[in-house]
Amino acid sequence: QVQLVESGGGLVQAGGSLRLSCAASGSSFSINAMGWYRQAPGKQREWVAGITSRGRTNYLNYADSVKGRFTISRDNAKNMVYLQMNSLKPEDTAVYYCHTGDLPWGQGTQVTVSS
Repeated sequence: QVQLVESGGGLVQAGGSLRLSCAASGSSFSINAMGWYRQAPGKQREWVAGITSRGRTNYLNYADSVKGRFTISRDNAKNMVYLQMNSLKPEDTAVYYCHTGDLPWGQGTQVTVSS
């Protein structure tokens, strides 16, 4: 069974950067579309960014709250998807997940931004 494994979270000061990684393990799984989501304490899970690949073109989309600060990308050779997060704010504090289709949700990776 394919599993999604997130990594790269941590504690960072406001204004800092982190790079999250998402790996699909357990199969020769080709990721055509992937989304990053986050869930802050006491809040519902929300969509953050998405990447959809059609041929050689990647279509990128972002939530308004992260647009201009976060960048989603993929490495086809490694079957990895990344989320580069710059200019982090305390309100970005959450557990971040990657997800696509009907795959089970992973454990996520905690991002904590201190003020």
